[in-house]
Amino acid sequence: MGYTYARVTVTRLDGGEKKTGRFLVDTGATDSSMPTDELAALGIEPKGTMKYELANGRKVIYPYGAAQFEVMGRTTWGRIVFGPEGSEPLLGVTILESAALRVNPVTKKLEKLPAALLK
Repeated sequence: MGYTYARVTVTRLDGGEKKTGRFLVDTGATDSSMPTDELAALGIEPKGTMKYELANGRKVIYPYGAAQFEVMGRTTWGRIVFGPEGSEPLLGVTILESAALRVNPVTKKLEKLPAALLK
């Protein structure tokens, strides 16, 4: 399908410093992630650890915390994984869904859903 990127601003839940950057939209990832050093600079602290399976099948344990995300003018909150230093920031599906966003498979661009679906 190709790669889709989004401009994302991440903030600590209680406010403070913000970090805006280019995130790879990863529809195969449940959670979003940023390098550990960038999250620490924002004052985001680990709240626990979770086991993840990477795209190559390798299983790893990473710490996670909570953050506020702003994407395409929509703000939401969720889990963020403390990734390895130098790793590419990822935007996972839980943040996409909670912000009512989707990847258009034809244009490969992120787009707003007209309304959030309630089931």
